[in-house]
Amino acid sequence: MKKSNQLKYSLVLFLASLIWGTAFVAQSTGMDHIGGLTFTMIRSFIGTAFLLPIAAIVEHSGRKQEGEVNREKKEKKPLLSRDELIGCLVCGTFLCVATNLQQIGIGLTTVAKAGFLTALYVILVPILGIFLKRRVPGYIWLCAVVSVIGLYFLCLAGKGSFSFTRGDIFEISCALAFAFQILSVDHFSPKCRSIVLSAMQFFVCGVETLVILPFLEHPTLTGVIEALPALLYTGIMSSGLAYTLQVVGQKNLPPALASLIMCFESVISAVSGWIILGQKMSGTEIFGATLMFAAIVAAQVLPFLTKEED
Repeated sequence: MKKSNQLKYSLVLFLASLIWGTAFVAQSTGMDHIGGLTFTMIRSFIGTAFLLPIAAIVEHSGRKQEGEVNREKKEKKPLLSRDELIGCLVCGTFLCVATNLQQIGIGLTTVAKAGFLTALYVILVPILGIFLKRRVPGYIWLCAVVSVIGLYFLCLAGKGSFSFTRGDIFEISCALAFAFQILSVDHFSPKCRSIVLSAMQFFVCGVETLVILPFLEHPTLTGVIEALPALLYTGIMSSGLAYTLQVVGQKNLPPALASLIMCFESVISAVSGWIILGQKMSGTEIFGATLMFAAIVAAQVLPFLTKEED
């Protein structure tokens, strides 16, 4: 690939990371008006509404190029194939668990810590791959150890003793759930239309959250209206636009480079939390976050360097 094209698609992915990182701020401010489940439900439906027209346009364009427009009138195809239906249910369920854990955790910890703790999925994905009989390289174990050490310092929080807050526990659990969600997307995406899978998993997430919502929260119309700017930003920009940018960028860049750029989401969340919300990090937290980020970057760069040498 030409360097100019690589730079262009790198900027596309960086924009996606910028949106995701600043979305942590929107998620935090939205919690001032409504509960975490309510936020996730509305955000998911907004993301679905944004992506479905895009999916329809892409589908129509693809069929037109293949000369299938006229054939479609004679052969009625199901809206979702069997694989897409199962994939949407599985991926959407994991997304529901991960997003709600993240949203609740953001209300109980700082934006910076939420961003770095969520990014642990980069380490957890290959480790969980053991259960799928995938070999885990030695450098992943080293990165995991470094990230755990970083987690120790990040959660010291200047207290002089290690302790998890409730928010920290929610965010670590969220990282684990996101790791399962990523593995499920990895399994189903080759069998599904990517934008359809994304849109429908948001829909499943919204519906499942709606089912449990009445038992745990009682949102008000006033609260939803006050949280609307944050909801629109996360629903359209984070769930909808950033995903589309991710698809475009990842299709045109090496996986290691793409993952490395997207890792900057955690750094952007910390910076945006500091600039916009005034949430400062102690020296101990910064040191821990630096170790975690170094481990996350190394997990993506080392295999790329190894291939380069080969």
